[in-house]
Parts: sequence; structure tokens; C-alpha cells
Amino acid sequence: MNWMAKTRPGAAAPAIAHTSKPGPAPASANTNLKVRTSNGLKEFLWLMSDVPHARVLDLGPVWQATVNFFLEKGYRISTDDLLGTWKEFVSAEEERLRAAPLTSEGYSARLTASALADKFLENALQYPEESFHGVLGWDLFDYFDPAVSSRIMDRLFGILHPGGAVLALFHSRAPERFHRYRIIDTQTVELVAAPTLAVHARVFQNREILELFAKFRSSKTFVGRDQVREGLFLK
Repeated sequence: MNWMAKTRPGAAAPAIAHTSKPGPAPASANTNLKVRTSNGLKEFLWLMSDVPHARVLDLGPVWQATVNFFLEKGYRISTDDLLGTWKEFVSAEEERLRAAPLTSEGYSARLTASALADKFLENALQYPEESFHGVLGWDLFDYFDPAVSSRIMDRLFGILHPGGAVLALFHSRAPERFHRYRIIDTQTVELVAAPTLAVHARVFQNREILELFAKFRSSKTFVGRDQVREGLFLK
């Protein structure tokens, strides 16, 4: 997959990086649901269309609507609820610390953020190298400590096929509610209000996003009116 080599019928090749603004996200009749237009998803799917039976990894919970969407297009979809797995892991670590003997100073021995991330990844995201052509990261990186995010990104880079893409979302301010994401169609994502799995940890600046995805060879950014930036990063 290559933005420069891939052109749409009757259109010039798109630039390596640009910013565009979709229309406002209309509200759903159900107050626990809302939808947003996603130019990032549209571009992600456009890139995937080059690959017969592309393999996609969704890092959110299993949604039958999302699974059906990809299966109907002939893609192979895997789901790995990374934030849910992280919460279970952290809870188990906290329980282990409560049961562990105290040090001579009266403290329990705690892992650093880096060591915690390494321990988490001993079991999480255990896929062979170059397993996937695309990864749906949603807004996960907003909820992880930087030391954890960087290690997760290293793992994702390894399991992506050359030319593969990651789609990630970044809030410009802490969201009012915690949401999970499911796909409705090629340019529409439904946000489902859910119990909070983690506290919003940070608001990324552009430079920090580029540093996190420094291994990737090109990127595009789409800025929505809902103050959410979509980043598409190509390996």
C-alpha cells in the first residue's frame, strides 16, 4: 500500500500529509450512542482495498456490526480489546502488590511504568511478525502512560505488514464520557458510551504524535469539528 502510487479514478495522487475537516457528527436518537463521520476510516479502507483478503486487527471490543462489515468485504478481522486487557492486568498487579510483603522501608515493591509495560506485553499482542495489513487503534493512546504507549507502538509496528496502516484517534481535550467504537459503514463510526476502563491520561500535541509514530514512513491527519484528530500512519 502506498499513497503516492495509489490513485483514485479521475483524481491526482494525494499528498503524503494533509488535514481535512469532515462535517459535524450528528447525534443518535439513543443518548448513549452518537455517530461521527470518519475520513480517516474512509482512507484506511481505501488503502486496504489494494490487498486481497486483507487482515485487520481491531483493538477495541468485539462488535458484531464491525465484524460483519469486514467479513462482507472479504477481509479477515481479529479483535483484541487492548484497553480491557490492560485494566485486568493492572488490577491483578495491584492485587499482587497488596498481598506482597513490605520492604524494609515499609513500602510494597512497585514496578516502574516501563517494567509494567514490558510485563504486560509478555502476554498481550502476541501475534507473529507482519500478521496484519491494518490496525484500528481508536483512541487507546490517550489512555496509556507514555512508556506503555511507546512499547505498544513498537509491538504494533512489528506485527504490521510492510505498507500496513494504523488508524488512531486523539482528543484535543479530555472527553466528557468514555466511548467504544464500532463501524457502521465506510465513513461512519458509532460511539457507544461505556463504563470507564481508564482515565484519560493526556492530550497529545502534534509533535508528540509524530514522535510516537516515528518509525512509520508517512502519515495523514484529519481534524474533525468534534475536536478529535484522526491519524493514519503507514509502515
